[in-house]
Amino acid sequence: MSKNLLYTVGILIILSIVIIIFILQFHIPILFNLATLLGQPSYALPVRIKIPKIKLDANIEQVNLTSLGAVGVPKGITNAGWFNLGPRPGEAGNSIIDGHFGWWKNGTPGIFNNLYTLQAGDKIYVQDQKGVIVTFVVREIRTYDKNEDASGVFGSSDGLSHLDLITCEGVWIPSQKTYSNRLIVFADKE
Repeated sequence: MSKNLLYTVGILIILSIVIIIFILQFHIPILFNLATLLGQPSYALPVRIKIPKIKLDANIEQVNLTSLGAVGVPKGITNAGWFNLGPRPGEAGNSIIDGHFGWWKNGTPGIFNNLYTLQAGDKIYVQDQKGVIVTFVVREIRTYDKNEDASGVFGSSDGLSHLDLITCEGVWIPSQKTYSNRLIVFADKE
């Protein structure tokens, strides 16, 4: 190799290391997956979620950001939605899975209608497309006003794997076509 090429590669490696250290030191949330760069095992796309306590066994769709910059929701009322700009369940960081709440016109309940009954210690299982099942244990449950900025709760800098389940709850607001609160279940990889 030429000296110029070696010099360029060396500079790129040093710059990459400095950026990673800066991100980790200042706890900057990352919306893309650094697991592979950091040598952590990589998980396949999540496809199924099971929560025995509430008899939930459902498919997982991929969701992205909406045009307003919010986390999208699954198209199907009986499916959960994994936020595909964050880590996959099992990888370091906070994976986000959301689902609908409430009763729909056809009488079908939202997939996360009973999420509020979970308690610390309950287990959540997420299966990826390779059949690998990752187990999470509920740590706590919090309720936020729909207008409250809860974005800070989704970042972690501890290098561990977390799962955040999100749904609506509270009073239906017909003019806004949403509920008054957001329920978040925080869980940690077992």
